[in-house]
Amino acid sequence: MKKSFRNLLIVLGVAFFATIFISSLFISPDRGEEVSTSELIDKINQDQVKDLEVEGSQVVATLKDDTKLSTTINPNSSLEENGIDVSKIEQYNYQPASEGSGENVWISIASFVIPTIVIIAFFYFVMRQAQGNNSQAMSFGKSKARVYGMEKGKVKFDDVAGNKEAKIELEEVVEFLKEPKKFSDLGAKIPKGVLLFGRPGTGKTLLARAVAGEAGVPFFNISGSEFVEMFVGVGASRVRDLFARAKKNAPCIIFIDEIDAVGRQRGTGLGGGHDEREQTLNQILVEMDGFEQGTNVIVIAATNRPDVLDPALLRPGRFDRRITLDSPDLNAREQILEVHTKNKPLAADVNLREIARKTPGLSGAELANIANEAAILAARANRKKVTQADFHEAVEKISLGPERKSHIMNDKEKEITAYHEAGHAIVGHFMKNCHPVHKVSIVSRGGAGGVTWSLPIEDQHLQSVADFKDQMAMSLGGRMAEQVVFDEVTTGAENDLKKANQIAHNMVTEYGMAKDLENMVFADSNDSVFLGRKMAEGKSFSDKIAYQIDQAVAGLIHEASKRAEETIRERKKELEAVAKALLDKETLDEQEFLETIGATVVAA
Repeated sequence: MKKSFRNLLIVLGVAFFATIFISSLFISPDRGEEVSTSELIDKINQDQVKDLEVEGSQVVATLKDDTKLSTTINPNSSLEENGIDVSKIEQYNYQPASEGSGENVWISIASFVIPTIVIIAFFYFVMRQAQGNNSQAMSFGKSKARVYGMEKGKVKFDDVAGNKEAKIELEEVVEFLKEPKKFSDLGAKIPKGVLLFGRPGTGKTLLARAVAGEAGVPFFNISGSEFVEMFVGVGASRVRDLFARAKKNAPCIIFIDEIDAVGRQRGTGLGGGHDEREQTLNQILVEMDGFEQGTNVIVIAATNRPDVLDPALLRPGRFDRRITLDSPDLNAREQILEVHTKNKPLAADVNLREIARKTPGLSGAELANIANEAAILAARANRKKVTQADFHEAVEKISLGPERKSHIMNDKEKEITAYHEAGHAIVGHFMKNCHPVHKVSIVSRGGAGGVTWSLPIEDQHLQSVADFKDQMAMSLGGRMAEQVVFDEVTTGAENDLKKANQIAHNMVTEYGMAKDLENMVFADSNDSVFLGRKMAEGKSFSDKIAYQIDQAVAGLIHEASKRAEETIRERKKELEAVAKALLDKETLDEQEFLETIGATVVAA
């Protein structure tokens, strides 16, 4: 709209200056004062006129004092017939009306043509703008999918570290796209859909692009939210257009990211559903069922909420394969770090295996962020290579938050924080099922006044009742240290209390670990995302059970508090030593912590 308006202003400006230019070329000469014909005849008779010029109907007389007078006569009559005696004039120039009116003709033409051009240009731009809007309206139902896969530097499986099992599953999809005849000869049908699900950052989109890169086919990428508009029916139209484009470019891949935006279960919610979203989902279901045999179009979808998807979307014949992408293990994390440090100059002391050990549970995206953050830290320090110290700082910044060294505490607060963090560290160290203490600090990070960081020796996938109880005791160690040492508590344990209570609640309601409620689960996690259904169904247990749940959670918290307090009192000497060391150094690493409490340093 702005561009068309600017173009219209340019045309109008050009027309305006063209009019001025043409007018200047054909501007009428100075003809002096306009008088009547009888007046001019009197001047001639009085011998005051020295020159007379006649052009058509216009007569211009130049007097002997160089004054000019003009009059208009009948161009179809001679001067004598108009009463003018030309014999008394020294010079007489005469041009017939048909020849002498050329100047007036051009001016007339210009005065007609130029406004006409301006009007035509105006309507041209108006119509063009209307046509553009009409074209935009006509393309409203067109798919907004971007096409990748045919450009240089395509993503391959070698660029995706970890997720070995997922890559094996997807390699078969690549084979289907490369050699469909190999499978069709045996009566095997190409899978219509592959659903990738896992928590954010586990590489769902990257794997989908790697499939397209390996197969060498077009890759139509679109987000689930791009189908839905405020007008009902637009999403379904875009689905039809997307699948039509895909069939023309077969073999190819359609990748729908965050499919839960349109693929949620139908008929849920306070209003009974969402017409536009459900129509879009219906069209996706129809298109996936309607694929002609031999089209070689595969739909890959990604979501981190598979529990909310409509059952019709998950049935065989639509998404035939469902691939789970887990958080990478130790070896996979090391491989991911290697991929993301290929283009970074690393110092000789960099040990990616050690960094991988410090990052349990982190996704591929978070590991990529750590590698990038380490490079930024090195650049800030004007180093030419990224060092191991940069990686350690990056891990702590991503995992714990950036240091807030400008946050100055007074001596009393600093002392309370030192004993609080020492309490966490002491309880965590002497609880058999807690992870080893990796770092203790009273330097503020994020919203916390200090931090006690524990890391597992190896990746852990299952947790027992003893594990959870020790974790709760460690979480409450800071609060218990404050109570034992200062005989009062502060707000510094806010996050610790939330964490401990959440663990206790999950033990009772989700894991069936309560003593009097063993093997019973009370969490409706699958339906909690649908507000309407949750409100309609209410609780799935009685008030008596709710009371027992509250009692069980309170009992676990009380037990954890007691165990933490007993450990603090028994190990008060070590607590004092760690608190004093923190007040002196502010930060203790694993080795310094163990030396402070007189424990044996175990080599990694």
